[in-house]
Amino acid sequence: MSEPEEIDLNKPNAARVYDYYLGGDHNFAVDRAMGDDAIRMWPELPLIMQANRAFLRRAVHYCVDQGIRQFLDLGSGIPTVGNVHEVAQLAAPDSRVVYVDTDPVAVAYSRTLLEGNDQASIVRADVRDPEAVLNSPEVAEQLDLDEPVALMMVALLHFVDDEANPREVITRYRDALAPGSYLAISHATDEGRPDLADEHADLYRKRTSTPMTMRSRARINEFFEGFELVEPGLVYMPQWRPVSPSEIDDNPERFTALVGVGRKL
Repeated sequence: MSEPEEIDLNKPNAARVYDYYLGGDHNFAVDRAMGDDAIRMWPELPLIMQANRAFLRRAVHYCVDQGIRQFLDLGSGIPTVGNVHEVAQLAAPDSRVVYVDTDPVAVAYSRTLLEGNDQASIVRADVRDPEAVLNSPEVAEQLDLDEPVALMMVALLHFVDDEANPREVITRYRDALAPGSYLAISHATDEGRPDLADEHADLYRKRTSTPMTMRSRARINEFFEGFELVEPGLVYMPQWRPVSPSEIDDNPERFTALVGVGRKL
């Protein structure tokens, strides 16, 4: 397929760098250069990104087990193995998924990936504008907001700075969702490896158009206002309902992201 327009090949893109960490091929030389610089600084980054992807899979399975059949994945990024619709529809074929991203590469590849799947769609929109997302034709077609929805904010909110007021953004999504809906969050924190966090965040600030804001456990916990955290609460990635010994780690703090799933009251 041809590359979409509006791509700045002189600046790394966070979604494409993430794809590179995961071993994907939807990235460019500028993204790989930044990824290599970040890995030299922090060699465990690919492992951390894989753990984040594993959390997403476990969170989707959990929501399916609770009877959820609708998923709204914000900041979905570049398609790679283990997307929400693949996990959800394998477990429950009637699951419906809407992806949302603003990056033209992510949107273009997502549209190609979803061809022929009438139960999954992609919206190109800014997740910081909940009304634009929720009023999109794709959401209207795929999701019934009068029924519970799983709202996925995985590796997203640390790219929403305080000026954009992420807590208010979440509130606007929450208020549009039916009781019994779920919110899944993974968020980079500066508490696990404070010796590396500032330098890593500075790399994103200088090199990309999506600077990173790492937050404390207390700040991240505030994002679940109006939701009841399910066990085990807000924890490091390997600690959230691991399903195999390979997902358990004796030093979970090294994964430097806190994750949780909450149920709307």
